[in-house]
Amino acid sequence: MPAAKKPARKASAKVFTAEEKAAMKELVRERKASGDKAQAEADCLAKIAEMAAPDRDIAERLHKLITATAPQLAPKTWYGMPAYAKDGHVVCFFQSAGKFKARYATLGFTDKANIDDGDLWPTYYGIKTLTAAGEARLAKLVAKAVS
Repeated sequence: MPAAKKPARKASAKVFTAEEKAAMKELVRERKASGDKAQAEADCLAKIAEMAAPDRDIAERLHKLITATAPQLAPKTWYGMPAYAKDGHVVCFFQSAGKFKARYATLGFTDKANIDDGDLWPTYYGIKTLTAAGEARLAKLVAKAVS
């Protein structure tokens, strides 16, 4: 007689952290949203406002930098993070340190960003503090990303 099968466990039960599960739920909510650009930007600004300092301060400065440098990018949220898209595709996004309990925030670029530099290049930039020099460097990256 064959042995009784054990009930299958949810794969996500031990694979994903609570923060990762929350981010996936945010993505589902974002995909169900209407696509209204004004609402998408409002959602982006709301996510920034929810952040604790210093993440909020960095995100606010990056939002101004990105929208000024690349006005063709539309602010939105992506997995519950502030993101900036071109033609509906996310080009870059800000991940606060608090989102996944990391020691620093990051500005990430997706494969839709034109930041290629030979055969090897970084796609995430860690940010502990945002200096004027850092802003200038990131402004050049954002401009290149949408070129």
